[in-house]
Amino acid sequence: MWKAGMFAAALTVGLAGAAGAHPHVFVESRAEVVFDEAGRLSAVRHIWQFDEAFTAFAVQGLDENGDGELSREELQPLAEVNVESLAEYDFFTFLHHNGTDIAFEPPHEYWLDFYGGRLTLFFTLPLREPRVVDASTVELDVFDPAYFVAFEMTPETPFVLVGAPQTCTLDFTPPPELDPQTATVLAAIPQSERQLPPDLMQITETLSNSARIGCK
Repeated sequence: MWKAGMFAAALTVGLAGAAGAHPHVFVESRAEVVFDEAGRLSAVRHIWQFDEAFTAFAVQGLDENGDGELSREELQPLAEVNVESLAEYDFFTFLHHNGTDIAFEPPHEYWLDFYGGRLTLFFTLPLREPRVVDASTVELDVFDPAYFVAFEMTPETPFVLVGAPQTCTLDFTPPPELDPQTATVLAAIPQSERQLPPDLMQITETLSNSARIGCK
């Protein structure tokens, strides 16, 4: 079934009729940094709302019963395959503690909702091993280093702590704005190409949405 993965399709061949390839998909994102009952960092929970053009591409042919609605059950196969396809891109989620990359387990909780003409993907990335966050700092980055997908965090609550000890704090740093010249160069890249030249990658790799979490 060609609809098996909206990410697998969009990230490899692009969407027909798009003016440019970078960025090609726009996501409004919120990330929840989840702690367990022992006060350890245990998971990152994502909420990603996709732009209307990408949504229109992704939902074609999914209304199996023809009722004009897309139920969570109809969307679940799409959610499953696309969560699987995101593994190739590290789920666009990068967690570091004391200079070391922190590994995630595959998502076990995920679904898609369709509302207001847009798809929203919900999924939780459990840490392979929960971490105690002490006086050191954990850094969480949400972005696509190749800038095929542009992530914009929700203005009010881009990152939030869930179940964290009261001594924990979170500081959010948005990505720097692209200068007009670089944006023009990126938009001119053919939509069939995901990989960027090294000079452009040096720029797009700085476009992370970053949260620094520390606990006293």
